[in-house]
Amino acid sequence: MTALPARDAIVATAGESIARGSKSFAAASRLFAPAVRERAWLLYAWCRRCDDLADGQDHGHDTTPVADPNARLAGIRERTAAALNGQWVGDAAFDALRIVVGETGIPQRLVWDVVEGFALDAAGWRPASEADLMRYCYHVAGAVGCMMAVVMGVRPDDDALLDQACDLGLGFQLANIARDLGEDAEAGRCYLPADWLAEAGIAPDAVTADREKLAALAARLCAMAEAYEASARRGTPALGFRSAWAVLAATGIYGDIARAVEARGPAAWDRRVSTSAGAKLGWIARAFGEARLRVRLYPPQPRTENLWTRPR
Repeated sequence: MTALPARDAIVATAGESIARGSKSFAAASRLFAPAVRERAWLLYAWCRRCDDLADGQDHGHDTTPVADPNARLAGIRERTAAALNGQWVGDAAFDALRIVVGETGIPQRLVWDVVEGFALDAAGWRPASEADLMRYCYHVAGAVGCMMAVVMGVRPDDDALLDQACDLGLGFQLANIARDLGEDAEAGRCYLPADWLAEAGIAPDAVTADREKLAALAARLCAMAEAYEASARRGTPALGFRSAWAVLAATGIYGDIARAVEARGPAAWDRRVSTSAGAKLGWIARAFGEARLRVRLYPPQPRTENLWTRPR
């Protein structure tokens, strides 16, 4: 019988995946306590692998055209189901999912909510309204935020905290969409709601033709991202110090992406917005102080009523 890879080997592979796929998340993940860090890596590895399979990428890079999106989606579903059933999959990223779900009790419905985001992309879906946009953001990022909260020790039935964890994912995804409007347009995708485009007088198949109008819609996305990230910060007093430190650092790092897109205006898509190593270190240092004072800085208060709420 062939020996199965040990947990340590799968964790190491997951660590390599996050280092290659996202310098921002890799930097923030180093702040977690060791057990949480390993589980965050395991979860990231599954998310990254699914995303790469769906989009024809290698750790988020070198995109190639995907001719068989439905077949790829079927493969994601099959391997995910096997992992959730506790089976040995033979793909390190899906076995990482098997481990992290088994160790933390992440609700399986959250895993399938993420897979539904890949299904939307496979179908060539586009949002008609802001509510549609937020539903998509939930599936590809908000649900991941909920899963990460459980990894950090939040109870799966603590809806208030999961809402704030979801808000963090929503804020990240809105920033990503604003940053990637140009790249997405080249790939034939558009995540701006159709009613926004109509209101701005932008043709759905030529979203980058008028950069001034596009910049105004990007600023709208960035303002939304800021609101959801502010809500997420208010959940950090319920986390342990190191988890709060990591969350606050990631919030600042990703918030810089949205702020840079808005500041650049029509030039935002001349080159890809990124956060420098120095800026990341600056946020890690600043977040340390915020985490120490988080109870005072982010006192409990009701979630803002106009924020979109994840499905129950």
